[in-house]
Amino acid sequence: MSRIIIGFVIVAISGLIVVRSEWIYQNVGAIPWAEAHLHAEGGSRMMYKLIGVVGIIIGFMLITNMLGSILLWILSPLLGVKK
Repeated sequence: MSRIIIGFVIVAISGLIVVRSEWIYQNVGAIPWAEAHLHAEGGSRMMYKLIGVVGIIIGFMLITNMLGSILLWILSPLLGVKK
């Protein structure tokens, strides 16, 4: 039950990051790496939105209890886990 609540909190905060990326940009400032490598107009704004979207995906994976299995699948070569 707590993972569902935590997942909804992550989704809500990440959604605010996506919606309010301009406000975050004005108050936090530019990300130099994003400005140099994301060749879109407003690379920092794009980076804030990407961070928010990744957070939303992680939140929904936590709600549906898929986060552990996907992390295990991604990290299994590094951890030496055999299926």
